[in-house]
Amino acid sequence: MKKLVFVLTTVVALAFSQTATAQKTIVDAAVGNENFSTLVTALKAADLVEALQGDGPFTVFAPTNDAFAKIDEATLKSLLKSENKEMLSKILTYHVVSGKLMASDVVAALKKGNGKVEIETLAGQKLTVMQKDGKIWLKDQNGNYSEITATDVEASNGVIHVIDTVVMPE
Repeated sequence: MKKLVFVLTTVVALAFSQTATAQKTIVDAAVGNENFSTLVTALKAADLVEALQGDGPFTVFAPTNDAFAKIDEATLKSLLKSENKEMLSKILTYHVVSGKLMASDVVAALKKGNGKVEIETLAGQKLTVMQKDGKIWLKDQNGNYSEITATDVEASNGVIHVIDTVVMPE
C-alpha cells in the first residue's frame, strides 16, 4: 500500500508541479490545468467558484474532462443550464469534503476501517472510500464506482484528488 501511495504521489507531483502550488487555491489549480476545464465550467455554472476559493480547508475529488465525458452529452448540457443550478451544485458539492484529507490520511482511515470508510460530503450525503484490487475507489450513494487516479495536489485552501468518474448523490 505504501508503494501505491508513493507511486501515485510521485505521478501527481510530476504531472502537476507546474500548475498546482501551495500559493494557489483549489479553483486556481483547476483553472490552470486543461484536464479540468469541464469541472471549471460546471463550478462557474453552479456559482461555486467563490466558495471553493474560500479559506477551507477542503478536499475535492475532482473529475477530469474524461470523467465528465462519461455522462450523456444531453444530460451534461442540461445540468449546465441556469434552471438546473441547484442540481448541479448538489452534484459538485458531493465531490467536496470539509477538511484536508491527504492520501496518507485516507490510507490510515482505510486500515482502521478494514478497507472501507464513509466520509460526509458538503452535499450532506456520504461517499464510501474503499480499497479494491490494489486501488482506492469512491463508491457513491447509487453504488457506482470512481477510481482515484492521482492524489495530493495541494492548494492553499486544501487538496485535490483526481477521479475518473463523476460520482452522483441520491
